[in-house]
Amino acid sequence: MKTSFFHLMPYQGLPPDFEAKHHSAWVDLPNENFDPALGQQHYADYLEELQYADALGFDGVCVNEHHNNAYGLMPSPNLIASILSRSTANGALIVLGNSLALYQPPLRVAEEMAMLDLMSGGRLVAGFPVGTAMDTTFSYGQTPITLREKHAEAHDLIMRAWAERQPFAFNGKYNQLRYVNIWPRPLQQPHPPVWIPGSGSLETWDWVLDRDYVYCYLSYFGYLRGKRVVDGFWNRVAERGIDDNPHRLGFLQLVCVSETDESAEREYAAHVKYFYQKMLRIHAPFAESPGYRSIASVRESLRPQIGEEAQKAAAELEWRDYVEQGHVIAGSPATVREKLTEAVKLLRVGHLMCLLHIGSMPKDLTFKNTELFAREVMPAVKDLWQEYDDPWWPARLASQPAPAAVGD
Repeated sequence: MKTSFFHLMPYQGLPPDFEAKHHSAWVDLPNENFDPALGQQHYADYLEELQYADALGFDGVCVNEHHNNAYGLMPSPNLIASILSRSTANGALIVLGNSLALYQPPLRVAEEMAMLDLMSGGRLVAGFPVGTAMDTTFSYGQTPITLREKHAEAHDLIMRAWAERQPFAFNGKYNQLRYVNIWPRPLQQPHPPVWIPGSGSLETWDWVLDRDYVYCYLSYFGYLRGKRVVDGFWNRVAERGIDDNPHRLGFLQLVCVSETDESAEREYAAHVKYFYQKMLRIHAPFAESPGYRSIASVRESLRPQIGEEAQKAAAELEWRDYVEQGHVIAGSPATVREKLTEAVKLLRVGHLMCLLHIGSMPKDLTFKNTELFAREVMPAVKDLWQEYDDPWWPARLASQPAPAAVGD
């Protein structure tokens, strides 16, 4: 199994009265609340945390794209990945991703990801999300009903641009280009591995399976609640007669590791609360613009309505609730090993992404969480699913040895 370090790069300086004054950390939170000096320090700390994870032996580091929010300060994950391409040496660079419908023309994605693949020596994983409603339809003004169609066309253009060896014309509904002829080309051929982040839309499952990509469920409500979406995905895999290789699935889980279960609560509770109370404070209408998901997906309601669910969690849940409900896997190394192994087997996930910097967590505590996880937890799950090949991983990294397992 592959284990990657996922980072959101949140803003940690929201005022104490934030919840009283503002209905959301997304879209319309005035940027007068952003302190550039603090932001500069955030970027320095966060880059060090990503580099530290790579040095500790994580299989990959994950970056992602968001706009107009305090939840994640990465409007351009490619900029962050370009730094990591030269300041890391071991793991994959997983860009989850570029929201394709926001790029005009999407050839920009093909070019920049080719650069990242070359600069990293063939370590890129290319993520192509549709993007949240907050980012795409509200912050960037996309028409919800056309979003998936634009995303699909942009994907087709990018993949063809990576594959063709002669200039060609592309005449799509949203993109008309007389000369498509990208320089440079990616190092990985025919293209880097492609992962598609999702949040429970039925149409995404078939779209991913049609193209033999990895489906990544990015749930912030943990493995117990995530099981319903994941079960739906695996049921669809079975219905279509496709093999159930666990590496077809990626899953994001919040994790906090300390010396004991009690010290985990003392060290991490306030930062987890910040995450749910402030960072995931999403005005409900922003979370689901009409037309963003298909009628079938809305009727099925596989995922929680993130705006309502997040605000409920912020108002009603405490540390024990977050842990017992699986939002966060937390405690001593032994506790986390047990619960994480349970989660991986329950979900049948082959690409585990761990959020180890959470909310307002300072750099020293993030380092501690990352180091304890890498040394005392990660080796215990490394050998899961070893009987399966992983064709969705950079080939040059596939044969790297796993760290030795740590006993209880």
